[in-house]
Amino acid sequence: MTEVIALLALTFLAWLLLVILFTPRIDYRVSTPLRPDSEEFRHVIQATCQAAVHDHNAVEMLINGIQFYPAMRDAILQARATVNLEAYIFEPGEAADMLIDAMIARARDGVDVRLVLDAIGSASMGGAPARRLSEAGCQLRFYQSIAWHRLHRLNNRTHRELLIVDGRVAFTGGAGVADWWYTPTVASAPKRMAAAFRRRRRGPAAGAPAWRDTMARIEGPIVAALQGVFAENWLECGGEILTSPRDWPPLEPKGTIEAMLVKSSPADRATTSRVVFQMLIEGAVTSIDLSTPYFLPDRSLRRAIARAAQRGVRVRVLVPGQLTDQRLVRLASRRLYGELLDSGVRIYEYRPTMTHVKTLLVDDTWSLIGTTNVDNRSFEHNDEVNVAFRQAALSARLRAYFESDLAASGEVTQDRWRGRSRFEKLLGPVCWILERQQ
Repeated sequence: MTEVIALLALTFLAWLLLVILFTPRIDYRVSTPLRPDSEEFRHVIQATCQAAVHDHNAVEMLINGIQFYPAMRDAILQARATVNLEAYIFEPGEAADMLIDAMIARARDGVDVRLVLDAIGSASMGGAPARRLSEAGCQLRFYQSIAWHRLHRLNNRTHRELLIVDGRVAFTGGAGVADWWYTPTVASAPKRMAAAFRRRRRGPAAGAPAWRDTMARIEGPIVAALQGVFAENWLECGGEILTSPRDWPPLEPKGTIEAMLVKSSPADRATTSRVVFQMLIEGAVTSIDLSTPYFLPDRSLRRAIARAAQRGVRVRVLVPGQLTDQRLVRLASRRLYGELLDSGVRIYEYRPTMTHVKTLLVDDTWSLIGTTNVDNRSFEHNDEVNVAFRQAALSARLRAYFESDLAASGEVTQDRWRGRSRFEKLLGPVCWILERQQ
């Protein structure tokens, strides 16, 4: 019997390896590149992504947990009708308590408080934290809890980070809820990162959180689309369709920024975020500034980035340096640098701490912020949410943050890249497998 089980296990592993290595990827390309600042681009991207560009929105960028967690707490405390939160990571600690205390206070006053947390990313929210929320009247549901009848969807996680208050104010961006975004100490970092800090005999830069990140606080008509994203997984988790006017208030114009929802789910391999990335990069005229914590672009996206640099577009990519929470992913990413550097792409590695910022800035027109990483996991397996904004002033503001991060980074030159250790170079085949499954 033991031999039979072992044979079945080996057969399964062999099948899984074949799937990882030989599942064909979609070779993305645009039939006609369109300038991102053109009305043709605006029209086509709406039709292609089946998402409207909403006018008259206001956006405030919040830098690091010291800004965005208090802003989220204050918004929750001002709630009069509903608080809806969806997160991949919600880790008990100081930052979590700040938001939980606010949600409990509002729930006790009759506000509908709902949470959708990923069953794996937020596994530590079970038990006492869940009971505390439930006893106060908050509704907590876990997305894709592990069960035998859901094993085929085990790889599908909600990677969305969303907070919507009263259907009028929304927060989204790269950050979940955990102290490694908030408390400037080595102890607050994930264990695998704390070890890296200790090896270098220093903690994060003075006044900086363990992770560098950016969130957007949004008001205006686009908030209804973000509320719809939350409602999608609330329905998925419990069957309830949110139809109360408390969740769908009329939304007044709030600013001058155009905004479009860019969401993804594994229901269709050609996800909206992947299409938007391809269209923006292939249409870019002057500049592409990409910040991502996990940089594993597929072949067609690498080629699009390289072609952009070859036609004279200034292309800069900002990724984590040695202080990263995923060392193997970083090694897999660095394996890809050569062909991009040869094409004129400039790559920078952030030095002070882990950067988890997820933004794409194209020309002086479009800026995209959200949860999508530049890897196959985000593009094919996870539920993700992003917002694409069109306004020159907002692009300039985000570019200033990008430039500030570049100033704290080291540029990867061809000589530096070729000088990688023999150990790193030998990991190439393993990293290729990792790249395929991500």
